[in-house]
Amino acid sequence: MEVERSRKKGDGSWNLELGRWTQGEGGRGAPACIIGGAMAEQIDGSGVSLAIVVARFNEHVTSRLLSGAEAAAKRLGVERREVHRVPGSFELPTAAKALAESGRFDAVVCLGAVIRHETDHYLHVATQAAAGIMRAQLDTGVPCTFGVLTCDTEAQALARSGAQRNVGAEAAEAAIEMAVVLRGIRGVG
Repeated sequence: MEVERSRKKGDGSWNLELGRWTQGEGGRGAPACIIGGAMAEQIDGSGVSLAIVVARFNEHVTSRLLSGAEAAAKRLGVERREVHRVPGSFELPTAAKALAESGRFDAVVCLGAVIRHETDHYLHVATQAAAGIMRAQLDTGVPCTFGVLTCDTEAQALARSGAQRNVGAEAAEAAIEMAVVLRGIRGVG
C-alpha cells in the first residue's frame, strides 16, 4: 500500500511496506526532511524552546549539521534557540543533560560526527555518546535527539550532512516533534 505525497506531482510517494520514500515517474524522491512518514512542515514549533549542542571535532562536518538543524528549526517556527559547542561527541551527553535540567528548553538537539579510522576509538566514542544522550533524555524527561553521524568514511559523513540529506535537520525535526508531543501528553500549551 502506498500513500501519495501531496506536495508536487511526480515527487514520489511514501512506501509503507519499504518504510521509505520511492521515486515516482520523473520524480525527485524523498523530500529533504521526513518524520515518521509525515511531512515535517506539518509540525508547529512555535513556542518551542530549543537547545542545540554541537561538537567541534570534525567541524567541517558538524558545521553542516548545525546549519541543517538551524534551518529546520526556523522552518518549523522555532524562535527561541541557543547553540552550545563542546569539544567532541563524547562530551555531548553532559551538556545535553545540563541543558535539559536547566528548565529553559523543551528539547535538546545533539550534533556530532564520529568517523572510523584505524583503531577502535570510534566504537567507544559513538557507543557512549548514544548511551549518554539516551540517558540524559530518560533522566530528565526532556527530548535529547541523536544527530551524531557514525560513519566509516569522511565521504559518508559529508553525504549525510549536505543539502540532499542532513541528519542535523532530521534531529532538530525529531526534537521539535517530541517537544510538541510531550506538551500534548502533559496537557501543556
